[in-house]
Amino acid sequence: MKLALGQIADWIHAEGIFDTNAEAVGYSIDTRTIGAGELFFSVTGERVNGHDYVEIAIANGAVAAVVSQRWLPPANFDEAKLLRVPDDCDDCVLVAMQNLAHAVRRRWGKRVIGVTGSAGKTTTKECIATALSSRFSVLKTEGNFNNHFGVPLTLLRLEPEHEVLVLEMGMNHAGEIAALAKIAEPDWGVVSNVGMAHAEFFPDGIEGIARAKRELIEALPERGLAILNGDDARVRAFSNGREDCTVLYGTSEGCAVSARSIEDLGLNGTEFDLHVEGAYGDDSTRPALRVVLRLPGRHNVLNALAAFAVASRSGVPMLAAMAALEQMRPTDKRGNLLSWHGAEIVNDTYNSNPTALLSMIEALKKTDAKRRVLIVGEMLELGAEGPRLHAECGAAAATAKIDVVVGVRGLASELVKAAGARGIAAEFVDSAEQAGAWMKENLREGDVVLLKASRGVRLERALAALEA
Repeated sequence: MKLALGQIADWIHAEGIFDTNAEAVGYSIDTRTIGAGELFFSVTGERVNGHDYVEIAIANGAVAAVVSQRWLPPANFDEAKLLRVPDDCDDCVLVAMQNLAHAVRRRWGKRVIGVTGSAGKTTTKECIATALSSRFSVLKTEGNFNNHFGVPLTLLRLEPEHEVLVLEMGMNHAGEIAALAKIAEPDWGVVSNVGMAHAEFFPDGIEGIARAKRELIEALPERGLAILNGDDARVRAFSNGREDCTVLYGTSEGCAVSARSIEDLGLNGTEFDLHVEGAYGDDSTRPALRVVLRLPGRHNVLNALAAFAVASRSGVPMLAAMAALEQMRPTDKRGNLLSWHGAEIVNDTYNSNPTALLSMIEALKKTDAKRRVLIVGEMLELGAEGPRLHAECGAAAATAKIDVVVGVRGLASELVKAAGARGIAAEFVDSAEQAGAWMKENLREGDVVLLKASRGVRLERALAALEA
């Protein structure tokens, strides 16, 4: 949202000799991408201090920079380019950015839909935004910009013409979603599932993760709508005490938005009959809508159902929502398809966890191929359960009769052991580059290959060997 520096200063309690009438046309924490006229926040991260980049930001066209009250600029620096905020907390500039984002959200004043979950929240967010965009002007989180930096930066992109914000909210520690919700004040909350992602940060395991995800629902206003995955028992329990303000989606009993007669098309997606209670008034004889979803993996049926649930409560006709969702295709590193010398490669390397990996193994199983090849990197942040969960995925690959399994790095060795012990051709390599060399030497025409790993493995680097 475009704002005068004077207004910004009032909201974040900044001081200085800046031009109060000068206007910020955008907001940034990254000098590599900052645009002319944007306001630079010199936040402190894990590895860098944004104050070290203030000169670069101004040189690259920033209208001004928000800095700590005690920061000393270099000689001959123009003080009129600085908004100084009180240095009374660990990262006063980040807090200032979050306070500004909260003020913008309040001024904008329309519906914010928060989305969280252990797996699939980015795709769920994309599905919801796609369905709503058939009727509304929608702003959504870009990529997975879902943390204490990304959420305020997304809020600062709000403009008066936007009618809905679909906001992804991530966490890896208890209390983080509550803090994000305090900034964003979501009206509705969507929870996709509770799984073992980030388990190493929760001593009590999945129950602690569930409590952390529930923070989104607890932050909703009294009549705020909770849209919950009814197939996940822990998520379903989030409706306790607020049943009148809950919509369940899924394939199980009691879900108001449900999928039936599901046909798995492997890595080509799924087909299913969509049922939405009340979507057609009292006409219970009307045939179900047959949805053809081109996102690979059965888990994406649930992601789409979340979008249908939000759309139905937002007044979007189901035919319009269906038409929009059927046009969706996998994006980069999230299931997009590549071809190499007659082999088909599914690049799903953006991230991984046991729930998502098991779903994609099942999709690979249902895909026609001369050989089905699984190249799977280590899944991170699983804590003490990591070895067991990797082994379970290896056993699942064997049960699915995957022809070849290649494990990449670290605990992926446990997955390889479990698959190999059940008679599957299995091999372990230490790096993504070695996985690429293996692919270049061993892939054949007619193979279908799934690449999946946690972000830290950087498994997409395996594709560089094929490009070379």
